[in-house]
Amino acid sequence: MRFFFVYKTLAHPESDGYLNPLSLEERLLHVREAQRTFKGVSMPWLCDNMSNELKKTLGGLNNPEFLFDPEGKIVSLRDWSSPKDLRADLVRLVGAVSTPTRVEDLNLEFEKSPPVAPRGVVPRIKVPAALKPVQVTPKDSGESPYYAKLRAEGDDELLKTGEGTLYLGLHLDRLYNVHWNNLVAPIEYELSAAEGTIISPRTGKGPKVEAAADSDPREFLVSVRGGEAANPLRLIVRYYACNDAEGWCKLVTQSYVIHLERDRDAGVVRAREWGAGRRPGGPPNRGPGGPEGGGPQGGFSVERLFRFDKDGDGKVSKEELPEFLRGRILERMDANQDGVIEKKEAERVFGTSAGN
Repeated sequence: MRFFFVYKTLAHPESDGYLNPLSLEERLLHVREAQRTFKGVSMPWLCDNMSNELKKTLGGLNNPEFLFDPEGKIVSLRDWSSPKDLRADLVRLVGAVSTPTRVEDLNLEFEKSPPVAPRGVVPRIKVPAALKPVQVTPKDSGESPYYAKLRAEGDDELLKTGEGTLYLGLHLDRLYNVHWNNLVAPIEYELSAAEGTIISPRTGKGPKVEAAADSDPREFLVSVRGGEAANPLRLIVRYYACNDAEGWCKLVTQSYVIHLERDRDAGVVRAREWGAGRRPGGPPNRGPGGPEGGGPQGGFSVERLFRFDKDGDGKVSKEELPEFLRGRILERMDANQDGVIEKKEAERVFGTSAGN
């Protein structure tokens, strides 16, 4: 048996200050950081590319567990990793061992670094309950890394009609050990768009903070009218960042292109976006056919299944499903055998409403 960790896009950005990387180099830095913080773990890491090809090939699941035979065939999978069930699989497929390894035998240590500056100094803004991440493309920032990374989110009306609320959050990346310099002018942003798109306010500044330094996000809400997916917004931000360990503070100017299209690889901010049927810090609630039942549908829900609805027609077709999910998922849920799964068909299987 050989075991591997797979690094992919973060399921819950902002957790412990880590944000989704903007380059493969930053992803590899995340792998190195994971190796540093999880002491005593010798499993090698595989790193997905920036197109998230491995994540998509494996079904886009958040914390999955795949078991392959020597020929590369999937013999067991779960959408949520379970050490107990994995051990049972290995006993069934490979055989029992006389002295099973216990967690306490591994001498594992978790080294969590403290924040570089206080948090909780600047209150988080209140946002509409249902915001979804939109696609963001960083532009050339010169010599400086993106110390503060943009998370942009829109409400349903903005994504459907081009008119609604846009959230802009600038979050300091823990990788670079920087904090805001509150002794000088606060962060400021400037938005521009194609003719016919109205943005309010187009410019803004962060709060004036009494503390000399902090590492809280800087957040803004913007109203957009006449937005179109074909006409992205352009954002320029200017801020002062400091790295006390390296002894520098400097003005940083960086820019982004914001596309008013859903980004399905941007993850969910756990602090404010946990939906019904979930609890912070744990896996989603299980539906019928959970891990104990085995099979590709283990732990699925209607909501999870319809993440594969790529064309947004309210149905999941055989072509939209990853190949390894097609057989048993379609067999179980496609009641009228027309080759697609409608929400009412999935709801009959799960015994729940489409939102859960």
